[in-house]
Amino acid sequence: MLARIIEEATDAVAAAVNGVDNILDAITGSVKNQIVGVLQGSGEIAGSGVEAVASVASGAIKGAGQVGGSLTDTIYGTMSGVVKGAGEVGGDVISVVGGAAEGIVKATSETGGDIGSAAVTAVEGAIKSAGDVGADTSEAAKSAVGGAMNAATSVGGDAVETVRSALLSAAALPRDVIESALRGSDDKKE
Repeated sequence: MLARIIEEATDAVAAAVNGVDNILDAITGSVKNQIVGVLQGSGEIAGSGVEAVASVASGAIKGAGQVGGSLTDTIYGTMSGVVKGAGEVGGDVISVVGGAAEGIVKATSETGGDIGSAAVTAVEGAIKSAGDVGADTSEAAKSAVGGAMNAATSVGGDAVETVRSALLSAAALPRDVIESALRGSDDKKE
């Protein structure tokens, strides 16, 4: 089921981005539509909403990568689409940004991209997108950090330290919120 979601999102984003001038809007719209479909059909994947969101985000990264889309634009568009889609169906914005960040970091790793940069951009996108819809930006940041760290843990190797260092050194992120979220993700591992 999740593999099919990734494949559908990959194809949808690749088709939406191919040949358009405004890639950011194309990704946002495509991801939003995928999220609405996945969350509305969640009866089939009951309890797996966050995993489904992660799958859509992963597919979006892969789809944009197939057509040479900018990773930064793709991540911002993906996060925006996830938040807008969740908002449209009454989903929990805070939970979905965590799933989106997880999918973004995993897919970036699978495609050989810079996971530290992807994690930072995902958290920045979560903060902006949550703010755009009036959600708690601090909680969105914490959820995105948790998702990014979950993905880094599953990637293995030095991925956890790479993501942690990137998040802590990013000037654009609220350091106190990031430190708190990182402490929280460390507590979950113990």
